[in-house]
Amino acid sequence: MTKKKLYIILSIGLIAGYTWLVYLLFRDNSKQGLPACFIKNTTGVPCPSCGNTRSVLAIIKGNFIDAILINPLGIIIATIMVVSPFWLLYDITSKKDTLYKSYLKFEKIITTKSIMILLIILILLNWIWNIQKGL
Repeated sequence: MTKKKLYIILSIGLIAGYTWLVYLLFRDNSKQGLPACFIKNTTGVPCPSCGNTRSVLAIIKGNFIDAILINPLGIIIATIMVVSPFWLLYDITSKKDTLYKSYLKFEKIITTKSIMILLIILILLNWIWNIQKGL
């Protein structure tokens, strides 16, 4: 992936993510609750990422334990959503590519067989936990 493509995808993802969070924070959740996952609506089974939105919303509200219990992957998403805009802005204003170089290193690390297997196992365990707790 090129630097330009990564930065565009990341920018669009951040804008969409922040827009979704702002929408959820300011709408009346007492009547409707949060929208359910498409996969859960279709199959009746939660996906591995089910609960991430609620987890990030819990973090925003300062409920870190609840966030972990809802879905620990939300911590990773929230961290990316906080760090990425500043890192992206830094790279763009200083005309550097530190984020892109870090992305390439990260990609190289997670595509090694042992790390990939470990990550797949962790995602599967998280999925089993989501199903077990009836998310």
